Amino acid sequence: TPRLRLEQLIKRCKKKDVSAQKVLYEIYRQKLFSICLKYTASYAEAEDHLHDVFIEIYQKIHQYKGIGSFEGWMKRIAINKAIDRYKKKTTFELAQHKENSLIDEVYLDFEEPNIPFEKLLQFIQELPDQYRLIFSLYELDGYSHKAIAKQVRISESTSKSNLFRAKQRLKKRISDYLIQTRKEEVHE
Repeated sequence: TPRLRLEQLIKRCKKKDVSAQKVLYEIYRQKLFSICLKYTASYAEAEDHLHDVFIEIYQKIHQYKGIGSFEGWMKRIAINKAIDRYKKKTTFELAQHKENSLIDEVYLDFEEPNIPFEKLLQFIQELPDQYRLIFSLYELDGYSHKAIAKQVRISESTSKSNLFRAKQRLKKRISDYLIQTRKEEVHE
């Protein structure tokens, strides 16, 4: 069964079996790479991040006790690695903002049919690091502001404020893109 094969693969990886590590990489590379893309500014940076994620998975695989989803365990490593990378990269303090009641009212329509997924991902990657991190954690991976605040070591209101600003920037980029696309369609 697939579950049994995965258990055997994990056991072999725990014994530092390089061929098993390669198989594990091939099985989960794409899924973890899609996570890395959400938290990085470019394809190349995502590749570097994926490499770091797999090194950590191989180093910590002995900590996986078979409880819960192995894929979920690896996903948490990828997200935590992104948070750690952000903390190291950040040389400035995130601005502390007062609670803004408008924050909870902002809505960003990701179901816009005229925007290819790759373009939307590009817009997310273009966000400043702190906005991209908060946006990806909250909107794409379902973290609460409380959980984000604890992991990133900021206040909940700062998390909400950064999300609000990320959404404002994305709305502007999407709007500009749609206007440009419509202009191009008119000229064809």
